[in-house]
Amino acid sequence: MPISTELWSERIKAQKPYIAGEQPKNSNLIKLNTNENPYAPAAGDALLRLYPDPDAAGLCAAIAEVSGVTPERVFAGNGSDEVLAFAFIAFFGGGKVYAPDITYSFYPVWASLFGAEYITIPLDAHFDICADDYLTLDGGVILANPNAPTGKVLPLRDVERIVSANPDRVVIIDEAYIDFAPDGSSAVPLTVKYPNLLVTQTASKAYSLAGLRVGWAIGSESLIAALNTVKNCVNSYTIDRNAQETASETISARAVFRRNTERVIRARDWTTAELRRLGFSVLDSGANFVFAKPPAPIHGEAGKSASELLQQLRERGILIRYFNLPRIDEYLRISIGTSEQMKALISALEELL
Repeated sequence: MPISTELWSERIKAQKPYIAGEQPKNSNLIKLNTNENPYAPAAGDALLRLYPDPDAAGLCAAIAEVSGVTPERVFAGNGSDEVLAFAFIAFFGGGKVYAPDITYSFYPVWASLFGAEYITIPLDAHFDICADDYLTLDGGVILANPNAPTGKVLPLRDVERIVSANPDRVVIIDEAYIDFAPDGSSAVPLTVKYPNLLVTQTASKAYSLAGLRVGWAIGSESLIAALNTVKNCVNSYTIDRNAQETASETISARAVFRRNTERVIRARDWTTAELRRLGFSVLDSGANFVFAKPPAPIHGEAGKSASELLQQLRERGILIRYFNLPRIDEYLRISIGTSEQMKALISALEELL
């Protein structure tokens, strides 16, 4: 059945991507088709002399297995940032894309680079995304869920409302932190129902593979074909052999994944409670970080600003994140480390406050 290109940008429809030489699964073949060196490298596995599978079929199969979709609905790339960049090219280039005013700061960078008009819609006073603001738009949509840096989760029913209301536009849900959110928050099941929905995820957070650079997208075969078209116009081999194999094994190890994710969630909830005990205003988080506002001054005493606490914690060897931006310049984003690291943070804050 032919792939529909209706949702593709005009620039991508016109491309004729590079076709890489075959990387056969049968090791008995004499492989003389991709200009590889026949001799083993000085270090590493001898198979590293060969190009990796350009389709990352084994990795896509592992992702599909745990996601409940078919491998044809999975695209893997060099981190979810690369996957998202390809998506901006494939679906938003030359058009419009809508996003919250407070969200992942890479989105406007990609929009500018790839010729998309980036239009922001303000979060409400509680830093929530209002689904009503995203109905029947004249451009694509990208939403981080849980959002960054707030950590707040958009309920799945609202995600579906947005997707169903924009059938002729691509809606991307960036789920980098979804594994730390409540069960049932992921939009992946909706990708089977809605051909305009693309969900991106990463191995960098819950799978502890930030140094490996592996991310993926799940969506209709049409959207996946568009991403493959962009990839093959840029670089056929975006994920090296070691990364494909390591990520496949890690993603399939569900017991380890669940144990580590639960440990982060417990530490996050403990940290939230402790920060609130110290007087911080902390947003409810579905991510592996919290977004917290330092306590206000009491009885005329001088309080500490977010930027002051950032510097004072740094002097004590603790690094957190501060965004000097409108609406959020009074908040700190604190990643969740081990229980011991979070206890050290709270102890330092007790001293400073």
